[in-house]
Amino acid sequence: MTMQLDPHWQALIDFDQQHIWHPYTASPNPIPPIGVKCTQGSLITLADGSEVVDGMSSWWAAIHGYNHPQIMQAMKDQIDQMPHIMFGGLTHEPAVELAKRLVELTPKGLEKVFFADSGSVAMEVAIKIALQYWISRGQKRKNRLLTVRNGYHGDTFATMAVCDPVNGMHHLFNDVLHKNLFAPAPESGFDTESDNRDIQALENLLQTHHFEIAAVTIEPIVQGAGGMRFYRPDYLKQLKALCEKYDVLMIADEIATGFGRTGKLFACEWAKVSPDIMCVGKALTGGNLTLAATLCTENVSRTICEGEPGILAHGPTFMANPLACATAIASIDLLLASPWQQRIADIEHHLKTELSPLAELDGVTEVRVLGAIGVVELERSDLGPKVQATALENGVWIRPFGKLAYTMPAFNIPSEQLQTLTDGIKAAIHSL
Repeated sequence: MTMQLDPHWQALIDFDQQHIWHPYTASPNPIPPIGVKCTQGSLITLADGSEVVDGMSSWWAAIHGYNHPQIMQAMKDQIDQMPHIMFGGLTHEPAVELAKRLVELTPKGLEKVFFADSGSVAMEVAIKIALQYWISRGQKRKNRLLTVRNGYHGDTFATMAVCDPVNGMHHLFNDVLHKNLFAPAPESGFDTESDNRDIQALENLLQTHHFEIAAVTIEPIVQGAGGMRFYRPDYLKQLKALCEKYDVLMIADEIATGFGRTGKLFACEWAKVSPDIMCVGKALTGGNLTLAATLCTENVSRTICEGEPGILAHGPTFMANPLACATAIASIDLLLASPWQQRIADIEHHLKTELSPLAELDGVTEVRVLGAIGVVELERSDLGPKVQATALENGVWIRPFGKLAYTMPAFNIPSEQLQTLTDGIKAAIHSL
């Protein structure tokens, strides 16, 4: 798609292309970025004045769409009162009120809240907590992590070490990352009736290495950036039982799945499990500001604080930023006051109805849908740019990666825009 831009915007794009590194791109970027003027609801106004339907909800975070008046008002009120204050030795109402909501809404037993400023940092903190827990118990040998293939937990160093070491985005760093253990990926399919070979492989690793494993990290039910794969709730239930059997902690990465995306408020609810440590982010603020949190049980926090040095030595500068916390409160309250379960059920039905026939096309491996997530898996991994460009020509913004063309729209996307979204995806796939 070639945009006709005025000189001001063309100068911005030219500078950006030469000087700014975007996610997972080269610099200079061989493909110029697409300028955005403004957003409203599920619509993005591009630099040339055209409007497109947002199928990504800004990497799965803008669950209420953009510029929702209730959230905007909460942000404006907090800016006037106190946009930021350090969290060392001080506290404020937005942090306390947000922590109350998180403790109440997350799975039972998660009583302690550590605020961070991104999902990757929240996972770094979770890993640090797990390691320090065993140090405080005098079991320093338990310093490795067990996870599953096709997983993704972030781009910082500890999180890279629990992303898939072969098919993930960080295999280049394998020689310098901490050596962790990887079980086979859970068998694909939310409704799969499994023979539990995947669980047996996981147990074999736990049985052999439990003396050196601090925790198992897992993305509940949905493996996100590692492949957009769905797996059965019973796997998660059995994983939790194995963690208890072999005395290792369970870290649930709910950064992508939290706050309703799968049809449950948190994906752990599908298996009725409560992890020892859990991370949330992305949709926490409704996609308006960066904020994340790591929660853990009373047992985990007490063990750490009774050990040496008696503290959790971590403290981001913008930890518990009041503006971000106030935004998160508004987003959570808006979600809970809405018919979010019905909205997600309606989106799921629409995505299944509209996208499932694509599975019959040559070049399409599978179509899968869960909650407000729709995935079209292609046979080839080099078609993403073409899919993106064709979708854009049809008034839709999606961001494929590898073999995967997928959508995660806002929960309140109007029905006619949802239809435009799926029509645009279908046109892009049919064009291949």
